[in-house]
Amino acid sequence: MNKPIVAVTRRLPASTEARMTELFEARLNRTDVELTKEQIIALCDDAQILVPTVTDKIDAKLISNLSPSVRMIANFGAGVDHIDIDAARSSGIVVTNTPDVLTEDTADLAFALLLTVPRRMSEGARILRDGKWKGWTPTFLMGYRVTGKRLGIIGMGRIGQA
Repeated sequence: MNKPIVAVTRRLPASTEARMTELFEARLNRTDVELTKEQIIALCDDAQILVPTVTDKIDAKLISNLSPSVRMIANFGAGVDHIDIDAARSSGIVVTNTPDVLTEDTADLAFALLLTVPRRMSEGARILRDGKWKGWTPTFLMGYRVTGKRLGIIGMGRIGQA
């Protein structure tokens, strides 16, 4: 029995690509350069699954030109704003995503920013990298103390609860 053909528009983590090649006939974008619409359409010739990323605009025109064999657009990422869901549905194409894949990572970054911004860490690192460090002074990059501050989380969706 032939394996289903999956067309992948960008480089994915090595473990993901390895698993894809086990389960599917995987057409991988080894260059990791963003493909044009025409290249995406060609990549999908006789494929059953298209795996785009957020940088790929999968609009109605692209969808209408996909091979009729394409039955699924499996987005590699949480959002689907770059995919015309109505056009896909009208063409009988199922659209999927990975809604929780970045929940904890996004929350982690929020906490990193809670420390980085008030303490001016990025600014200090940039000064060091650019060779502009002139030495310590009592007020240089003083920033603001985080200890003892209150934190309010606006929105208790997946990321707010993570």
